[in-house]
Amino acid sequence: MLMQSQPYQERGGNAQHTPPGDDALSLQEWQSIVREALNQAPWRAQADMEADYADGNQLDSDLLRRQQKLGIPPAKENIIGPAIAAVCGYEAKTRTDWRVTPDGDPGGQDVADALNFRLNQAERHSKADRALSEAFRPAISVGLGWVEVSRPSDPFEFPYRCRYVSRNEIWWDMKAQEPDIKDARWLFRRRWVDRDQAARMFPEHEELILRLQNGWIADFAGEEHEGGKSTGLYAAAGHERGWTIQEDSWYNDENRQVCISEVWYRRWVQVMVLKMRGGRVVEFDEANPAHLAAVQAGVGTLQRAAVARIRRGYWIGPHCLHDSATPYPFKHFPYVPVWCYREDTTGIPFGMVRDMLFPQDSLNSTIAKLRWGLGAARTERTKGAVDMPDDVFRRQIARPDADIVLNASHMNQPGARFEVKRDFQLNGQHFQLMQDSRAAIERVSPITPSLRGQQGTATSGLQEQTQLEQSTTTLAGPMDMFKEARQQVGEMLMALIIEDIGKEETTVVIEGDTINPARTVVLNKPEQDPATGIAYLSNDIHRTKLLVAMEDVPSSPGFRAQQLNAMTETTKSLPAEEQRVMVPFMVDLMDLPRKKQVVEALREARSQADPEAMREQVKKELMYELKERELEIRDREVAARERLLQAQTVQTGVQASYSAMQGAVQVAQMPQIAPVADAIMQTAGYQRPNPGGADPNFPTADQVPPMPAPGAPAGAAEGMPEVRQNTSPAFPPVPQQPEQGMEGIETPAPTDNF
Repeated sequence: MLMQSQPYQERGGNAQHTPPGDDALSLQEWQSIVREALNQAPWRAQADMEADYADGNQLDSDLLRRQQKLGIPPAKENIIGPAIAAVCGYEAKTRTDWRVTPDGDPGGQDVADALNFRLNQAERHSKADRALSEAFRPAISVGLGWVEVSRPSDPFEFPYRCRYVSRNEIWWDMKAQEPDIKDARWLFRRRWVDRDQAARMFPEHEELILRLQNGWIADFAGEEHEGGKSTGLYAAAGHERGWTIQEDSWYNDENRQVCISEVWYRRWVQVMVLKMRGGRVVEFDEANPAHLAAVQAGVGTLQRAAVARIRRGYWIGPHCLHDSATPYPFKHFPYVPVWCYREDTTGIPFGMVRDMLFPQDSLNSTIAKLRWGLGAARTERTKGAVDMPDDVFRRQIARPDADIVLNASHMNQPGARFEVKRDFQLNGQHFQLMQDSRAAIERVSPITPSLRGQQGTATSGLQEQTQLEQSTTTLAGPMDMFKEARQQVGEMLMALIIEDIGKEETTVVIEGDTINPARTVVLNKPEQDPATGIAYLSNDIHRTKLLVAMEDVPSSPGFRAQQLNAMTETTKSLPAEEQRVMVPFMVDLMDLPRKKQVVEALREARSQADPEAMREQVKKELMYELKERELEIRDREVAARERLLQAQTVQTGVQASYSAMQGAVQVAQMPQIAPVADAIMQTAGYQRPNPGGADPNFPTADQVPPMPAPGAPAGAAEGMPEVRQNTSPAFPPVPQQPEQGMEGIETPAPTDNF
């Protein structure tokens, strides 16, 4: 509900206390806006006439009266309407859906997918496609159409609404240069509503609304009346229209209606903005701790900038009913213009009908004259040649079964004559002119017969396709303007969706399709960083950069049928296994009521293989098992070989160490053999390793047993105790005189081994 506002006189006294950008629109400013709208270049009357031509109302009332006096029957062949309908059909055929993508933020894909689902849902329920299509037709015809994006006043309806608005209801700042009029200073819309309805909308001004006089309202509205009045064009003779809807509202004192003006305007103010390193820019708020922390940490910089504040007001004549800030989160007026062309110097919009008016008038007049010429006759007679009045004679002579009674006495006089002539050569020239008028419309408009679905000059399929492509090429400018308007409507709807979600945790279930299963995305989910313990929101929609773009391919049934035909031809050349993979994608392009169930049935049937395939599968599994066992045996064999190599390495090292020790013992006992051993090794080709080997670092005993000097008797080693003789009766000594040589412990003395 609109907030209660005070009259302008009371608000003016406190104007110095209002924050910058919150100043309400004064009466002087409102009068200046109205005067500026009145002084704009006139174009609405011409646009109304062009719209009538597109609707088939092409016969001027003055022309009909003149033709009636001459006896020329009215004729009309509307070729503008089918041309405009062909362009509207092309728009419907190439219509694409909105697609929400993360703008340079790869981590925001889940947020983009969830909002994309919500946006497509709003597209269907808000009737956005219908509103844009209704605005596209007047845009193509006369140059401009409007789409309103707002919230309905009825709380039981869908929360978002898109509606087409007539061009004669909206005036805007024509000095704006941007196509989305984001640089326009003001825009206002005027509508006539019942007094009772207006009183319920603004209950604080009920007494003022119900007691208003009709005179000044009609006068005030009539001053702005440049469009919306009768053009004087009719579809046929006798089909006259008394007045238009707006004329009835302006001049009918019995309808008890008042004219309410909805004014949108911008106030420019200086603010501080916080620009982050990643490019994100927000208005700086001193009460926000996050903004202060970003400035102190150096991750953001403060800049001063001039920004626009949008406000809205409601006026009835000089009376202000309400004035407040915009209730919408987007930075645009809630009215989106759909352009076709604009004049370079004045900015006046115009469409395709402008260049087709003269050929259409020429065609209509030529057909009328041709039809009149086929039945017209020229007579040459002397006065008194017929026995009937002149008016009766003229009516009779035009009939194919005319019965003319001549005056016999007059015809017997010398010089009397009566001749009836028909100029068929002139009719041939009229027919040629009619054909030229039909061709002229094709020349001045970008719409070829191929685009209208008619037979043209093409003699082959390639020529037909070329002409169709030429038509679509010439429509590139208007279609780009429509694409921008459609994208702006999508951005405004997404802004409303984000505002409704806010910071609340929201679960979005994205419905699956024939190919992709359904999935769930949780937006604004409260979480805590395990490392720092800081609480944050995952999938935060207010911190994710999003972009509303258009799908690359249309979603119309005709385009899906073309895709299906192309995919069918491509699938035919694929192997059987790959064809099974392509079947779900082909079913997705078909207009079947239960596509998902069909795809599931195909997948189940594909999973149930025939017996031969099952035997092949079992054989493959057995071979796979045997191969696994063989590989396992090989692995164990390799492991055993590795252990054997390790053992051999250890054994070789031990033997080498032992041999080294034995050699050291021999050299230590008999140093004389060392030179001999060196000579033997050199003769065998031994070379000292370079670099040398590593020190094995064998442990040594703390005390080394003394060794006897060379040539000393046995047992002469210093410090070595003598070996005690064995006197045990259980172990008799070894005989001193053996029959064979003794060795080891069998020697006579224990010290013999030394």
